[in-house]
Amino acid sequence: MNTRSWLRAGVVFLAVTQGVSGAVQLFAPKFFYDNVPTTNHPWVSLIPPYSEHLMRDVGALTMTYAFVLAVAAVTMDRLMVRTALVANLIFAVPHFIFHAFHLEEFSVGDAIGQTISLGVGVLLPAACLALTWPGLPARRGLTRQAGR
Repeated sequence: MNTRSWLRAGVVFLAVTQGVSGAVQLFAPKFFYDNVPTTNHPWVSLIPPYSEHLMRDVGALTMTYAFVLAVAAVTMDRLMVRTALVANLIFAVPHFIFHAFHLEEFSVGDAIGQTISLGVGVLLPAACLALTWPGLPARRGLTRQAGR
């Protein structure tokens, strides 16, 4: 696979995983709170309190940037891909930092599992962003025409 294919695969993966997560948060907020990532290890509910309003809002916002990731994956426009990945990182980095410092209620295994999964959520979009620098071409007709 070439760089462009790896990049597209990474962006598609992010769009799908974030879209599914956001949809569950939006349409089944209590289920998400009580059962994510699994019913035997419900990490989300370890940091109370539950708020349906907040859960649905976060789900809608997550679906919003998942949509932007999906558009980026379809168009593969350099500016769109970079914008989508940075938007993803604007969420993922503070989300990772918060959870890395709020592990009091977690078992050691769950703390490690959550930290690794959220770390991947930062490393994958960062790696994809790095792939845009060696030469993801800008689409013709979409670069710097506004000023002409």
